Amino acid sequence: MNALKGSRTAKVFAGIALISASAIVVAGCSSTPNAEPSEGGEKPAVDLTLKLGSLLPATGSLAFLGAPMEAGVQLAVNQINEADAGVTIDLTTADEGDLDNKAYETSITNLQNAGITAMVGAASSSVTKLILDGNAGAGILTVSPSNTSPDFTGINPLYFRTAPSDNLQGEVLGNQIAEDGNKTLGIIYQNDPYGTGLFEAIKATFESTGGEVVADASYNQGDGQFNAQVSEVAAANPDAVAVVSYDQFATIAPLLGNAGVDTGSLYLVDGNLKDWGADIPVSLEGSKGTRAGAELPQDFLDQLNEVWTADGNDPIDAVTYSAEAYDAVILMALSALAAGSVEGADMAEQMRTVSGGDGDGEKCSTFAECADIINGGGTADYDGLSGEITFDENNDPKGAAIGVYEFDADNVTSRIK
Repeated sequence: MNALKGSRTAKVFAGIALISASAIVVAGCSSTPNAEPSEGGEKPAVDLTLKLGSLLPATGSLAFLGAPMEAGVQLAVNQINEADAGVTIDLTTADEGDLDNKAYETSITNLQNAGITAMVGAASSSVTKLILDGNAGAGILTVSPSNTSPDFTGINPLYFRTAPSDNLQGEVLGNQIAEDGNKTLGIIYQNDPYGTGLFEAIKATFESTGGEVVADASYNQGDGQFNAQVSEVAAANPDAVAVVSYDQFATIAPLLGNAGVDTGSLYLVDGNLKDWGADIPVSLEGSKGTRAGAELPQDFLDQLNEVWTADGNDPIDAVTYSAEAYDAVILMALSALAAGSVEGADMAEQMRTVSGGDGDGEKCSTFAECADIINGGGTADYDGLSGEITFDENNDPKGAAIGVYEFDADNVTSRIK
């Protein structure tokens, strides 16, 4: 998949890109007493400019997730700026890459030098672990739409995530494998915080049902050969195989088929669950996978493609974590409005409140609607497209929807529960 194309691609691959979402804005923050009324009629108490960065994958093993997340960010920015409700976002985007190409090293330096006070990303748990201390030291509020490693629970007061911990996804997938009648399981997994967290959760859940993990094998990000891992798992002759990976699945799945494993009995996770189509030379019909997030309305999907193709990019063919990225931006803008400040620490203090974590807010589902509540002196409780996104005391969402998907004869997925 060409995750990023066209004029936007040229800017991102250059290392950093400045995007004016709906109007040119002046860098920095201002607060004026004469702000115009918002769409709902309430007069904004402030006039803030939030310098927001996004660090998401344009290249590397998660590049297929970059487009939907960037589109979610851009859509939210457009809507916030159009609302004219007291917060204008000045967005700077940069390529996360992965642990192999290390694009994030240059990108995070550029973002911090650009003066951002809030950031969406990184997508990879491994990359976030490498950049979070630096962000926190610079006072940057960091919100990831896709970090799922259990290691991030309560890791830093300036860190939040709109995706649930892998403990939840692993529990759902482990139970699904057992419900499908499998008694033995092999697991191939990525040796990093993402992969080990999911591996442990899947194994614990599956074995709690009476099943047995008869073989497991790990690999490191950047590896290109997986014959040893496949041979080890195939030799145990499990009823099913779970693969916890990113796009390495495109190499691993055919190797499993060649080793005699039924590729219709594979179980995938959010890092590799997509419509593979003819991109891999095996049939996945009957295989299943899990992915966090509620079913997305067609209107939202249409808007994602509209904003993404406006710069000449190909239409998005995967939507994983698009809603989580969208919700992350909305929540940061609402927290700035509630705080009357775009300083990272001030926004962080309001993130739980605007998500409904304090339990006393008025429900709302769009930035404009929530902004009217705040501008009217009330407390907003934003419920997003990815779920209710109510942050707990550890800055994790209290609950989340996990979808189960199944592949058809064309290697295309559909949600079954």
